[in-house]
Amino acid sequence: MLVMKALHIIFVVCWFAGLFYLPRILVNHAECEHPRTRDRLAQMARRLYRFVTPFLYIVVALGIGLVASNPGYYLHAGWFWVKMGCMAALIAYHVQCGRYVRAIIESRDSHSPRFYRFFNEVPVLFLFAMVFLAVLKPF
Repeated sequence: MLVMKALHIIFVVCWFAGLFYLPRILVNHAECEHPRTRDRLAQMARRLYRFVTPFLYIVVALGIGLVASNPGYYLHAGWFWVKMGCMAALIAYHVQCGRYVRAIIESRDSHSPRFYRFFNEVPVLFLFAMVFLAVLKPF
C-alpha cells in the first residue's frame, strides 16, 4: 500500500506540473502576435495536454486502489469526500484546458491574457485545499 501511495503522490506531482504549465502556454499564446510563434505555442499546448492526460488516469486508478485497500476508513471520512469534490473540479479543469487547447489550435480562441492568468491560478487553490485535507484530515 505504501508503494501505491508513493506512486499516487508522484503522478499527482506530474499531473499538476502540466496543470500549472499548460495555462501559462495559453497566456503566452494570447499575448503573442507573431503567427509562427502562436502556431508553435499551440502545438506545445497540444503536446503537453496529450502528455499529461495519462497522468490523470493513473492518479485516478491509484486513488481507487488506495480506497479499495481500506474502504471502511476512506468512505466514512468527511475530509475524503471534500477531497473527492476537489478532484472532480480538477478533472473538469483538465477537460476545460483541453477545450482551450483545441480552440487555439483551430484559431477560434478569443480569451485575453488576463483571463488565462486568472485561469492559471485555479489548480494552485485546489492543490492547497487537497494537501491540507489529506494531511490534516479535518473532518
